[in-house]
Amino acid sequence: MFSLGDLYQQVIIDHTKSPRNFGKLDPCNHDAEGYNPLCGDQLHVYVQVNDSNIIENIKFEGQGCSISTASASLMTESLKGKSLADFERLFDAFHKMATADLSEQPDQDVLGKLAVLAGVKEFPSRIKCATLCWHTLKSAIDDAAEPARTE
Repeated sequence: MFSLGDLYQQVIIDHTKSPRNFGKLDPCNHDAEGYNPLCGDQLHVYVQVNDSNIIENIKFEGQGCSISTASASLMTESLKGKSLADFERLFDAFHKMATADLSEQPDQDVLGKLAVLAGVKEFPSRIKCATLCWHTLKSAIDDAAEPARTE
């Protein structure tokens, strides 16, 4: 029988081997760097937000573990064409999912395919890997001067 754990592994492998929206975005009107000192993940998120606060395009580049890369890939796929308000809602839902009690089920109505990453909460040291891209995008949108960190 096919389990959620199998799906989690397949999605992580797929998005690590073939990350979506990987590369530099030029032009962009927001960008930020992110760093996870725990495992050395580094990424740069680029985003183009239009005057209606819609994420027209979003990309990332960098190097990191498979969970960090897969999370960034899934994030960019999920946010392209969404509003900044949608981003805030997904940011909160993703963070809650990643840090929730193991028995708490993710809100699949809000998270969609991002819910497959709920498995990271079984590995506390990997939560920061999964959330780095989200904190980096938040820093980009907020035009933060310092790199986003997971500490």
